[in-house]
Amino acid sequence: MAGWSARELGLRDCQVAHHCGHARRATRAPLGLAALHDAQDRRYGRRYRWRKAITYSLALAGVIIIGATWLEGVRSLIIYFGLLSAGIAIALRDPILNWFGWVYVGWRRPFTTGDRVALADLKGDVIDIGVSTFSLLEVKDLTEGEQVSGRIIHVPNGKLFTEPLINYTQGFDLVWNEIPITVTFESDWRKAKSILLEIAHQHADTEASIGAQRLREATRRFFIREDSTEPAVYTRLASNGVQLTLRYPCRARKRRFTEQAIAESVLERLAPEQDVEFAYTTTRIYRQNEEGKAVSSGYSLPDERSSQT
Repeated sequence: MAGWSARELGLRDCQVAHHCGHARRATRAPLGLAALHDAQDRRYGRRYRWRKAITYSLALAGVIIIGATWLEGVRSLIIYFGLLSAGIAIALRDPILNWFGWVYVGWRRPFTTGDRVALADLKGDVIDIGVSTFSLLEVKDLTEGEQVSGRIIHVPNGKLFTEPLINYTQGFDLVWNEIPITVTFESDWRKAKSILLEIAHQHADTEASIGAQRLREATRRFFIREDSTEPAVYTRLASNGVQLTLRYPCRARKRRFTEQAIAESVLERLAPEQDVEFAYTTTRIYRQNEEGKAVSSGYSLPDERSSQT
Protein backbone atom coordinates (compact mmCIF):
# COMPACT_ATOMS: atom_id res chain seq x y z
CA MET A 1 0.00 0.00 0.00
CA ALA A 2 2.84 2.41 0.93
CA GLY A 3 4.85 1.56 -2.23
CA TRP A 4 1.80 2.10 -4.46
CA SER A 5 1.15 5.46 -2.82
CA ALA A 6 4.75 6.53 -3.23
CA ARG A 7 4.84 5.63 -6.90
CA GLU A 8 1.46 7.18 -7.75
CA LEU A 9 1.80 10.36 -5.69
CA GLY A 10 5.57 10.81 -5.83
CA LEU A 11 5.90 10.74 -2.04
CA ARG A 12 8.59 9.33 0.11
CA ASP A 13 8.07 6.26 2.21
CA CYS A 14 8.28 8.24 5.47
CA GLN A 15 5.67 10.69 4.28
CA VAL A 16 3.30 7.89 3.28
CA ALA A 17 3.71 6.20 6.66
CA HIS A 18 3.01 9.48 8.46
CA HIS A 19 -0.22 10.07 6.56
CA CYS A 20 -1.43 6.47 7.16
CA GLY A 21 -0.86 6.80 10.89
CA HIS A 22 -3.01 9.96 10.98
CA ALA A 23 -5.77 8.12 9.10
CA ARG A 24 -5.79 5.22 11.57
CA ARG A 25 -5.99 7.57 14.53
CA ALA A 26 -8.81 9.51 12.89
CA THR A 27 -10.78 6.25 12.40
CA ARG A 28 -10.27 5.05 15.98
CA ALA A 29 -11.47 8.32 17.51
CA PRO A 30 -15.18 8.08 16.48
CA LEU A 31 -15.31 4.43 17.48
CA GLY A 32 -14.07 5.21 21.00
CA LEU A 33 -16.54 8.05 21.43
CA ALA A 34 -19.47 5.80 20.40
CA ALA A 35 -18.45 3.14 22.94
CA LEU A 36 -18.16 5.81 25.64
CA HIS A 37 -21.63 7.15 24.88
CA ASP A 38 -23.12 3.61 24.99
CA ALA A 39 -21.58 2.98 28.41
CA GLN A 40 -22.94 6.27 29.73
CA ASP A 41 -26.42 5.45 28.42
CA ARG A 42 -26.38 2.10 30.15
CA ARG A 43 -25.21 3.68 33.38
CA TYR A 44 -27.91 6.35 33.23
CA GLY A 45 -30.55 3.68 32.47
CA ARG A 46 -29.55 1.60 35.47
CA ARG A 47 -29.58 4.69 37.68
CA TYR A 48 -33.07 5.70 36.45
CA ARG A 49 -34.53 2.24 37.00
CA TRP A 50 -33.08 2.01 40.49
CA ARG A 51 -34.42 5.46 41.38
CA LYS A 52 -37.96 4.51 40.17
CA ALA A 53 -37.89 1.18 42.01
CA ILE A 54 -36.83 2.88 45.24
CA THR A 55 -39.53 5.56 44.81
CA TYR A 56 -42.31 3.02 44.21
CA SER A 57 -41.14 0.82 47.09
CA LEU A 58 -41.11 3.75 49.50
CA ALA A 59 -44.56 4.85 48.33
CA LEU A 60 -45.98 1.33 48.77
CA ALA A 61 -44.45 1.01 52.22
CA GLY A 62 -45.91 4.38 53.18
CA VAL A 63 -49.37 3.40 52.01
CA ILE A 64 -49.17 0.15 53.96
CA ILE A 65 -48.00 1.90 57.15
CA ILE A 66 -50.53 4.72 56.91
CA GLY A 67 -53.34 2.36 55.89
CA ALA A 68 -52.65 0.03 58.79
CA THR A 69 -52.67 2.99 61.19
CA TRP A 70 -55.89 4.38 59.68
CA LEU A 71 -57.68 1.01 59.67
CA GLU A 72 -56.73 0.50 63.28
CA GLY A 73 -58.45 3.77 64.06
CA VAL A 74 -61.66 3.15 62.04
CA ARG A 75 -62.10 -0.53 62.93
CA SER A 76 -64.56 0.39 65.65
CA LEU A 77 -66.40 2.64 63.17
CA ILE A 78 -66.71 -0.25 60.71
CA ILE A 79 -68.06 -2.51 63.43
CA TYR A 80 -70.54 0.19 64.43
CA PHE A 81 -71.83 0.62 60.89
CA GLY A 82 -72.08 -3.16 60.47
CA LEU A 83 -74.19 -3.52 63.59
CA LEU A 84 -76.28 -0.52 62.58
CA SER A 85 -76.99 -1.94 59.13
CA ALA A 86 -77.90 -5.32 60.63
CA GLY A 87 -80.28 -3.63 63.07
CA ILE A 88 -81.89 -1.62 60.28
CA ALA A 89 -82.30 -4.78 58.18
CA ILE A 90 -84.02 -6.55 61.08
CA ALA A 91 -86.22 -3.56 61.88
CA LEU A 92 -87.20 -3.02 58.24
CA ARG A 93 -87.49 -6.71 57.40
CA ASP A 94 -91.16 -6.58 56.49
CA PRO A 95 -90.97 -3.45 54.28
CA ILE A 96 -87.92 -4.85 52.49
CA LEU A 97 -89.64 -8.23 52.05
CA ASN A 98 -92.76 -6.50 50.73
CA TRP A 99 -90.66 -4.60 48.21
CA PHE A 100 -89.01 -7.81 47.01
CA GLY A 101 -92.50 -9.35 46.78
CA TRP A 102 -93.56 -6.51 44.50
CA VAL A 103 -90.48 -7.11 42.32
CA TYR A 104 -91.33 -10.84 42.26
CA VAL A 105 -94.90 -10.13 41.12
CA GLY A 106 -93.65 -7.89 38.32
CA TRP A 107 -90.98 -10.37 37.24
CA ARG A 108 -92.57 -13.81 37.58
CA ARG A 109 -96.23 -12.78 37.18
CA PRO A 110 -97.82 -15.28 39.60
CA PHE A 111 -100.99 -13.23 39.19
CA THR A 112 -102.28 -10.04 37.58
CA THR A 113 -105.21 -7.76 38.27
CA GLY A 114 -108.45 -9.62 37.63
CA ASP A 115 -107.17 -13.06 38.65
CA ARG A 116 -108.93 -15.04 41.36
CA VAL A 117 -106.39 -16.25 43.90
CA ALA A 118 -106.26 -17.91 47.30
CA LEU A 119 -103.47 -17.26 49.80
CA ALA A 120 -103.53 -19.18 53.09
CA ASP A 121 -107.14 -18.77 54.31
CA LEU A 122 -107.79 -15.70 52.11
CA LYS A 123 -109.54 -15.84 48.75
CA GLY A 124 -110.57 -13.13 46.34
CA ASP A 125 -110.18 -11.31 43.03
CA VAL A 126 -107.02 -9.18 42.60
CA ILE A 127 -108.09 -5.56 42.16
CA ASP A 128 -104.81 -3.72 42.80
CA ILE A 129 -101.05 -4.42 43.04
CA GLY A 130 -98.89 -1.96 44.99
CA VAL A 131 -95.29 -1.66 46.12
CA SER A 132 -96.03 -2.97 49.62
CA THR A 133 -99.44 -4.68 49.36
CA PHE A 134 -101.89 -6.11 46.86
CA SER A 135 -105.66 -5.86 47.31
CA LEU A 136 -108.29 -8.59 47.01
CA LEU A 137 -112.04 -8.32 46.68
CA GLU A 138 -112.95 -11.04 49.14
CA VAL A 139 -114.72 -14.18 47.93
CA LYS A 140 -116.53 -16.48 50.34
CA ASP A 141 -115.71 -20.14 50.87
CA LEU A 142 -116.83 -22.91 48.54
CA THR A 143 -119.54 -23.98 50.97
CA GLU A 144 -120.97 -20.45 50.72
CA GLY A 145 -120.99 -20.36 46.95
CA GLU A 146 -117.67 -18.56 46.31
CA GLN A 147 -119.41 -15.24 45.75
CA VAL A 148 -118.04 -11.78 46.43
CA SER A 149 -118.58 -10.55 49.98
CA GLY A 150 -117.94 -6.88 49.21
CA ARG A 151 -114.98 -6.58 51.57
CA ILE A 152 -111.50 -5.57 50.39
CA ILE A 153 -108.44 -7.33 51.85
CA HIS A 154 -104.99 -5.71 51.72
CA VAL A 155 -102.32 -8.41 51.76
CA PRO A 156 -98.59 -7.67 52.29
CA ASN A 157 -96.49 -8.70 49.32
CA GLY A 158 -94.10 -10.55 51.64
CA LYS A 159 -96.80 -13.19 52.20
CA LEU A 160 -95.95 -14.55 48.74
CA PHE A 161 -92.67 -15.92 50.15
CA THR A 162 -94.22 -17.60 53.20
CA GLU A 163 -97.66 -18.83 52.08
CA PRO A 164 -98.70 -21.02 49.13
CA LEU A 165 -100.54 -19.17 46.38
CA ILE A 166 -103.41 -20.69 44.38
CA ASN A 167 -104.43 -19.03 41.11
CA TYR A 168 -107.82 -20.13 39.79
CA THR A 169 -107.71 -18.31 36.46
CA GLN A 170 -104.08 -18.21 35.27
CA GLY A 171 -103.32 -20.11 32.09
CA PHE A 172 -106.37 -22.39 32.00
CA ASP A 173 -109.21 -20.20 33.35
CA LEU A 174 -111.37 -23.27 34.06
CA VAL A 175 -111.81 -25.45 37.13
CA TRP A 176 -113.39 -28.86 37.58
CA ASN A 177 -116.41 -28.91 39.82
CA GLU A 178 -117.96 -32.03 41.34
CA ILE A 179 -121.53 -32.64 42.48
CA PRO A 180 -122.09 -35.85 44.50
CA ILE A 181 -125.56 -37.41 44.24
CA THR A 182 -126.48 -40.53 46.22
CA VAL A 183 -129.28 -42.93 45.29
CA THR A 184 -130.52 -45.87 47.34
CA PHE A 185 -129.21 -49.39 46.87
CA GLU A 186 -132.65 -50.43 45.56
CA SER A 187 -132.57 -47.78 42.81
CA ASP A 188 -131.56 -48.39 39.21
CA TRP A 189 -128.20 -46.66 39.56
CA ARG A 190 -127.20 -47.36 35.95
CA LYS A 191 -130.23 -45.45 34.71
CA ALA A 192 -129.50 -42.62 37.14
CA LYS A 193 -125.89 -42.47 35.96
CA SER A 194 -126.96 -42.25 32.34
CA ILE A 195 -129.35 -39.39 33.12
CA LEU A 196 -126.68 -37.50 35.07
CA LEU A 197 -124.18 -37.85 32.23
CA GLU A 198 -126.74 -36.52 29.77
CA ILE A 199 -127.39 -33.52 31.99
CA ALA A 200 -123.66 -32.86 32.36
CA HIS A 201 -123.17 -32.80 28.59
CA GLN A 202 -126.13 -30.49 28.24
CA HIS A 203 -124.66 -27.87 30.59
CA ALA A 204 -120.89 -28.29 30.14
CA ASP A 205 -120.22 -29.27 26.52
CA THR A 206 -119.46 -25.68 25.49
CA GLU A 207 -117.02 -25.14 28.34
CA ALA A 208 -115.46 -28.56 27.67
CA SER A 209 -114.63 -27.65 24.07
CA ILE A 210 -113.22 -24.28 25.11
CA GLY A 211 -111.32 -25.94 27.95
CA ALA A 212 -109.66 -28.43 25.61
CA GLN A 213 -108.27 -25.60 23.49
CA ARG A 214 -107.08 -23.60 26.49
CA LEU A 215 -105.50 -26.67 28.02
CA ARG A 216 -103.40 -27.15 24.88
CA GLU A 217 -102.31 -23.52 25.08
CA ALA A 218 -101.44 -23.88 28.77
CA THR A 219 -99.17 -26.87 28.08
CA ARG A 220 -96.87 -24.54 26.13
CA ARG A 221 -96.18 -22.51 29.26
CA PHE A 222 -96.60 -25.02 32.09
CA PHE A 223 -95.77 -28.69 32.48
CA ILE A 224 -99.41 -29.81 32.32
CA ARG A 225 -100.39 -33.20 31.00
CA GLU A 226 -103.27 -33.04 28.57
CA ASP A 227 -106.37 -34.62 30.05
CA SER A 228 -109.92 -35.02 28.89
CA THR A 229 -112.14 -32.04 29.60
CA GLU A 230 -115.31 -34.00 28.87
CA PRO A 231 -117.88 -34.29 31.69
CA ALA A 232 -117.95 -37.62 33.51
CA VAL A 233 -119.91 -39.45 36.21
CA TYR A 234 -118.07 -41.66 38.71
CA THR A 235 -119.59 -44.42 40.84
CA ARG A 236 -118.73 -45.11 44.47
CA LEU A 237 -120.30 -47.18 47.22
CA ALA A 238 -121.35 -45.09 50.19
CA SER A 239 -122.68 -46.11 53.59
CA ASN A 240 -126.25 -45.10 52.70
CA GLY A 241 -126.39 -45.93 48.98
CA VAL A 242 -124.64 -45.59 45.63
CA GLN A 243 -122.88 -42.26 45.22
CA LEU A 244 -122.72 -40.86 41.69
CA THR A 245 -120.27 -37.96 41.39
CA LEU A 246 -120.81 -35.65 38.43
CA ARG A 247 -117.56 -33.96 37.35
CA TYR A 248 -117.52 -31.16 34.77
CA PRO A 249 -115.41 -28.10 33.79
CA CYS A 250 -116.69 -24.59 34.44
CA ARG A 251 -115.39 -21.06 34.83
CA ALA A 252 -114.07 -20.22 38.29
CA ARG A 253 -116.54 -17.37 38.76
CA LYS A 254 -119.53 -19.37 37.44
CA ARG A 255 -119.26 -22.41 39.71
CA ARG A 256 -122.32 -21.62 41.82
CA PHE A 257 -124.54 -20.80 38.84
CA THR A 258 -123.62 -23.93 36.89
CA GLU A 259 -124.10 -26.07 40.01
CA GLN A 260 -127.54 -24.58 40.53
CA ALA A 261 -128.55 -25.19 36.91
CA ILE A 262 -127.36 -28.81 37.02
CA ALA A 263 -129.05 -29.46 40.40
CA GLU A 264 -132.38 -28.18 39.08
CA SER A 265 -132.07 -30.32 35.96
CA VAL A 266 -131.32 -33.40 38.09
CA LEU A 267 -134.40 -32.82 40.25
CA GLU A 268 -136.62 -32.34 37.21
CA ARG A 269 -135.31 -35.40 35.35
CA LEU A 270 -135.31 -37.84 38.28
CA ALA A 271 -138.68 -36.80 39.74
CA PRO A 272 -140.80 -38.94 37.34
CA GLU A 273 -138.47 -41.96 37.57
CA GLN A 274 -140.10 -44.52 39.85
CA ASP A 275 -137.07 -46.78 40.07
CA VAL A 276 -134.63 -44.07 41.15
CA GLU A 277 -134.75 -42.59 44.65
CA PHE A 278 -132.40 -40.25 46.45
CA ALA A 279 -130.65 -41.65 49.50
CA TYR A 280 -130.34 -39.67 52.69
CA THR A 281 -129.46 -40.38 56.26
CA THR A 282 -132.31 -42.22 58.03
CA THR A 283 -132.89 -44.55 60.97
CA ARG A 284 -134.05 -48.04 60.03
CA ILE A 285 -135.19 -50.92 62.20
CA TYR A 286 -134.00 -54.24 60.80
CA ARG A 287 -135.73 -57.46 61.88
CA GLN A 288 -133.58 -60.40 60.94
CA ASN A 289 -136.42 -62.94 61.47
CA GLU A 290 -138.50 -61.11 58.86
CA GLU A 291 -135.97 -59.59 56.42
CA GLY A 292 -132.80 -61.68 56.73
CA LYS A 293 -131.35 -63.96 54.08
CA ALA A 294 -132.33 -67.02 56.12
CA VAL A 295 -136.01 -66.12 55.79
CA SER A 296 -135.81 -65.72 52.04
CA SER A 297 -134.04 -69.10 51.71
CA GLY A 298 -136.58 -70.97 53.87
CA TYR A 299 -134.27 -71.50 56.83
CA SER A 300 -136.04 -70.88 60.15
CA LEU A 301 -134.07 -69.16 62.87
CA PRO A 302 -134.46 -70.45 66.48
CA ASP A 303 -136.74 -68.46 68.74
CA GLU A 304 -134.86 -65.98 70.89
CA ARG A 305 -136.55 -67.14 74.10
CA SER A 306 -135.85 -70.83 73.46
CA SER A 307 -132.26 -70.09 72.60
CA GLN A 308 -131.80 -68.17 75.83
CA THR A 309 -133.08 -71.16 77.90
